[in-house]
Amino acid sequence: MSKPMITMTDAAAARVKELIDRSEKPVQGLRVGVNSRGCSGMSYVVEYAEEQGRFEDVVESKGVKIFIDPTAVMFLIGSEMDYIEDKFQTGFVFSNPNEKGRCGCGESFHI
Repeated sequence: MSKPMITMTDAAAARVKELIDRSEKPVQGLRVGVNSRGCSGMSYVVEYAEEQGRFEDVVESKGVKIFIDPTAVMFLIGSEMDYIEDKFQTGFVFSNPNEKGRCGCGESFHI
């Protein structure tokens, strides 16, 4: 069996479950993609996924589904999604072997 496109830590999976449970609409999971923005050119986007979009890959792990935006596949291969909550930041963070650098504030990256 091949390695999943993206993996999740236990903390990320727990947060995804919590967000799905709190959603006002029925959702199947979260969608992960990238947008062109920020100082370094790209940033991660995480949003609710009500259904699987056309050509989206789905990663099922630890009881949750992550839908991968087809335009982001080449940027996300091999990444790990984590969830951090501390006094400096709260949110999903990505450890991405494809990144070549990040901006100083850590909000965007380049490949």
